[in-house]
Amino acid sequence: MLQPALPDLMPALPEIVLAIGAMVMLMFGVFRKSDSTNLITGLAIGLLVVALVLTLLAPAGMTMNGAFVMDEFARTMKVLIFAAAAIALSLGVDFVQREGYGRFELPVLIVLATLGMGMMVSATTLIALYLGLELMSLALYVTAAINRDSTRASEAGLKYFVLGALSSGMLLYGASLVYGFTGHTEFGPIADTLQAGGVSTGVIFGLVFILAGLVFKISAVPFHMWTPDVYEGSPTPITAFFAAAPKIAAMALLVRIAVDAFEPATREWQQVLTFVAIASMVLGAFAAIGQRNIKRLMAYSSIGHMGFALVGLAAGTQAGVQGVVIYMAIYAAMTLGAFAIILSMRRAGGMVEEIDELAGLSKTNPVQAFFLAMLLFSLAGIPPLAGFFAKYFVFLAAIEAELYALAIIGVLASVVGAVYYLRIIKIMYFDEPVEGFVPAAIELRTVTWASGLFVVFFVFVAGPLTSWADRAAASLF
Repeated sequence: MLQPALPDLMPALPEIVLAIGAMVMLMFGVFRKSDSTNLITGLAIGLLVVALVLTLLAPAGMTMNGAFVMDEFARTMKVLIFAAAAIALSLGVDFVQREGYGRFELPVLIVLATLGMGMMVSATTLIALYLGLELMSLALYVTAAINRDSTRASEAGLKYFVLGALSSGMLLYGASLVYGFTGHTEFGPIADTLQAGGVSTGVIFGLVFILAGLVFKISAVPFHMWTPDVYEGSPTPITAFFAAAPKIAAMALLVRIAVDAFEPATREWQQVLTFVAIASMVLGAFAAIGQRNIKRLMAYSSIGHMGFALVGLAAGTQAGVQGVVIYMAIYAAMTLGAFAIILSMRRAGGMVEEIDELAGLSKTNPVQAFFLAMLLFSLAGIPPLAGFFAKYFVFLAAIEAELYALAIIGVLASVVGAVYYLRIIKIMYFDEPVEGFVPAAIELRTVTWASGLFVVFFVFVAGPLTSWADRAAASLF
């Protein structure tokens, strides 16, 4: 009697460890009740670090009947995701304790969301893609509204849920159209079918709906409407998590499905992504100018930065994908550093979020002001900081692909976007000082220093990061 062969699950070992660890932490929290929050948060951070190490060690290959792949692209993006998730979780340790709504479910939900992100990056079928996406999304909806005593948080969670459900429906409808017109859900056979039979109108409609569902997850225009309210209403550590890890995962999934499944339809999806990139860059540049709340400003900033990252993908080349990988790595470092300082904006009366509260920070806390200025200059793309190189690689890829208008619009949007970053720097260095902030927690200072030094001295690590990104991109082509 033949015994069924067990699949080799080693390529999926990081996700398996995260899944088992999340279940164990959940059971532990249920039985320990309220006094387990700090311990489970520490365990969650440790679990994410273990998953990161296992990602580096896991063998390349496919498993789960070809629905899950571990290649250099997946490995690279997962390292960024797990690192961003662990850092974002550590940023909230002091905040959650001080604000008095620590719940053990929060780190468990973040681990489950990160598990979904890992599955997304490695998905090679439309079904696996959707499962990973929904696992991430459902956990994020709950984390946005984790502070049940706050009406702003409840509103943020509800908006995120309603609009997220709409985007998931669009993605499923698109997937059903693609399956109906190609007869496949696997990325490879879909590409082969399109290569042999051409790209039909039905497939184009399906592709547009799939892209719409994925573009929502990176909060790009025109599916950006949830972002400012969710960023402002969610607890700040959760906002930091939203701004980093899910964006990396969704962008990685967008790259994989465009290059792996719809490579024969490059001309079609290139037009869609070019429009989305231009709209996101322009709206992110202009809409942030009038913002007074720093979290809302970071929301519009993230919309603009996703537009810049899409410039690389719109090129449709290996150099473009390499630019996307570099951009997302630098973006995560800049964003987490900025949110570490935002979490440090606290006085005796509690947290403050208005930009005017940073007045005179250069006099009350010169080190913090310097690092925030460097991070803002980097977000604006000022050389020789890291953000300049991030934009350089994606614009270079667009120019090499002869997308000159896209590159020019991107450069102009960068100039406009610099206005609101420079305004914050002006407030810190030239306005009359207000009351200083209380000393920040050690984890906030650590992340601030690490990200600040990274953007300032990026030229010294640019070579290894560029080579790493090139290997990741080459695995898709």
